[in-house]
Amino acid sequence: MKIVKIIWYSFLGFLSVIILFILVCAFQPGLTKAVAAFLYPNGTGAYNAGGQPSHEQPTGGQSAGNQPSGGQSANGWGNGQEALLPDGTGSGLTSAYVPPVKTDIVIPDNVSGRNGYQPVQEDNTQIADTEAEVLRQQIGTGETGEGLTFDSLYYPYYAMLSENGKSLYRQIYANALSLNSTFAPAQDISVSEIRNIFAAVYNDHPELFWLQTSYTCKYMADGQCVEIGLQFNRTAQDLDNARTEFEQRAAAVLSGAQNLGSDYEKEKYVHDSLLAQVEYSLSAEMNQSAYSALVNGRTVCAGYARAFQYLMQQLQVPCYYCTGFAGENHAWNIILLDDGYYNVDTTWDDTGEGVYDYFNKTDADYADTHIRQELSVYLPPCNGQQYRTQEIEQVKNPDGSGALRSLSDVGKTESDVLQSINDYYTDCYNQIVERGSGTYDFSNVLGNLDVLQSWYEAYESGAYSQGYMENAVLAVRATGWELNLRLEELQGGRYLVTHEITIW
Repeated sequence: MKIVKIIWYSFLGFLSVIILFILVCAFQPGLTKAVAAFLYPNGTGAYNAGGQPSHEQPTGGQSAGNQPSGGQSANGWGNGQEALLPDGTGSGLTSAYVPPVKTDIVIPDNVSGRNGYQPVQEDNTQIADTEAEVLRQQIGTGETGEGLTFDSLYYPYYAMLSENGKSLYRQIYANALSLNSTFAPAQDISVSEIRNIFAAVYNDHPELFWLQTSYTCKYMADGQCVEIGLQFNRTAQDLDNARTEFEQRAAAVLSGAQNLGSDYEKEKYVHDSLLAQVEYSLSAEMNQSAYSALVNGRTVCAGYARAFQYLMQQLQVPCYYCTGFAGENHAWNIILLDDGYYNVDTTWDDTGEGVYDYFNKTDADYADTHIRQELSVYLPPCNGQQYRTQEIEQVKNPDGSGALRSLSDVGKTESDVLQSINDYYTDCYNQIVERGSGTYDFSNVLGNLDVLQSWYEAYESGAYSQGYMENAVLAVRATGWELNLRLEELQGGRYLVTHEITIW
């Protein structure tokens, strides 16, 4: 009986200790984090809302507890990896984008060094509570942005934020619009949350070309921010005239694009116009802004991407500013076309050669050159195929001799030789329809250099898609495709094209 009592009292004592520990943790959150850090030093003990272990945070991804609200229908948020905060707790943000391994990145010589993106810079200063009270009496909230709305299809970074984060986003946007450089947050906000919220405003709004990529925050000992400071470039000194010039330069491009038939045609027109008008220059003034590209005509990757984003937004085509790593800090775009999202890097296309090398590419295409970082890991994955520009593999005689093969060597006759790009489109369509869905190879022969040039242009610009692929896929009642191409020169100035294709 004594043994039973001892066990019972021991159990009650243990239970009392557990209850006391829980109560202490409730009033001392720092203790909870310390225990979690001890038990799960790599964050592996964090669990998401569904009770499943969270995955590691994607490379460079950041979060301040801001959660997506809804997401987008076309390969948007809502599935994939849940990010972790530095303390190992789940942030709630998810990403279907799978970042490549940084050590696998190899930058081609012709685009090496064509970067220049500057991440958001924060200058945080802790002040005494007494100074904070004085500040609160001296400054107001400025513009609160109350009543503003931002469609997540066009402003995805806004959709990544919590309700409190969205409130401050609207306030930052409204004060930047009104050139209010200092203001007090309208909502309680911690210093650790502001960087992502400021970055969300900056990334969503290329029209705020006078807003710099840095801000200041004064905060109290408890971490609450009491003053936010925005910084503006020189165009803010005469903003009306700067805006007029900016909009006129943009209108010159938009006028040629707005009446084109499809979003793809508009995209290609804007892409080509920027390449014709803008020069890459690391020393360009205000080079993080769309203004530097459209007005000054000299910029770095950030300026190219901001200008492309702004112009496509004006054409009502969803286009996002994407930041990350490509040998150095780098910026490019993600655009939504009919069948999904694509990567576009106008900076790297503007090298004087191969002007569509980085145009309308999938994440897989970019995996050896680009890695998304920061909030951009939560943008939709890029898996579109319909407008994807194709890589072309040059091959030689497989026997290794280097001698050009004849038509008969490759199993073709004179009647198989195609004399125009339209003949090529027709032949590809017929071969796909004959074979249907699945994975297979087929080939054809281009008759001369003129046809070859047209063929190259069709795959560089994506015109092949409308030329034959879309109709062929519809004819076999499929929904998409993947395509790889091999080109081999034959005797007599002919060219063998081999298509490795998967249709589903």
